[in-house]
Amino acid sequence: MKRLLIITAALLANAAQAQQAPKPEQLIKWRQSAYQVIGWNTGRVKANVDGTYNKDDVIRAANTIAAVANGGLPSLFPASTETGKGWHDTSVKPTLFSDAAGAAAAQAAFGKEANELARVAQGGDVAAIKAQLAALQKTCKACHDDYRNSN
Repeated sequence: MKRLLIITAALLANAAQAQQAPKPEQLIKWRQSAYQVIGWNTGRVKANVDGTYNKDDVIRAANTIAAVANGGLPSLFPASTETGKGWHDTSVKPTLFSDAAGAAAAQAAFGKEANELARVAQGGDVAAIKAQLAALQKTCKACHDDYRNSN
């Protein structure tokens, strides 16, 4: 019985170590990847509304944007990640970490517009999708202006 308790304790201790918080570099990679996915899918929507329209492609892209927007992006910006390198050097401005209320408002606006794009995409109205894409892109620009360094 003692032996079983010791083995169990050792396994639990090992499992606890394996579940440590990710390193800052990993968090930076994850957020860079998330924003890359958003960019790709925004491009897919734009290509469809400016060219040959494919409703299913737009719906998939809009749903992907909304999923990433609602997938916990703020958790990828802990205080330990204001500098560092993921896939490349982070471009986040220090003001993102000192302006929690502003950053939260920017994220909320982005999430709202991403959800609306997913909703509008279901209808298939190209003009409405184009207008909503513009609204989404305004939230991207506002956040970039306030919280992202130019590269």
